[in-house]
Amino acid sequence: MTHVFDGVIRAAQSGDEQGMSPLLEEIFLSWNSTRRSDPAHLLELYIQNPARVECTVAEDGSGQILGFQSLQLAQPGNDYDVQPGWGIIGTYVKMGLSRSGIGRRLFAASQRAAQEAGIAWIDATMGKDSTDAQGYYAAMGFEIYKVADTGAVHRRCAVPPMNQRG
Repeated sequence: MTHVFDGVIRAAQSGDEQGMSPLLEEIFLSWNSTRRSDPAHLLELYIQNPARVECTVAEDGSGQILGFQSLQLAQPGNDYDVQPGWGIIGTYVKMGLSRSGIGRRLFAASQRAAQEAGIAWIDATMGKDSTDAQGYYAAMGFEIYKVADTGAVHRRCAVPPMNQRG
């Protein structure tokens, strides 16, 4: 039976990096990635980043963080080669909780934040072999618009203006 998320979606705050870190560490281990997932790095990268538009966490009734999504404003020379002024999004959900509704609810919050910030496009960059990420972003309405020389796939999603929100 698939778990259906019925927890809380809220803005990340200082202290949440403690719950985000083990979630991200488990994901990075499954990817054989050496990317940093320590709390101090996550605080700086996601919660206190000056380019932050929003960072949202999904937590269960006990306060355990089950996922988070970061939306940042692309700056000139960003690591993802995304056009400045676009949003850059990243989504992480606890392993075993795919298709529980967490990602969809996180994206609804990020899309609202993008609308409020006047962002017209959001980019999601992922590895070509990241089939879960490809499927998730496609389900959220993202379409492939370029593939980098490294093989990284860029998907984009238009953000409807505030007055066109449903």
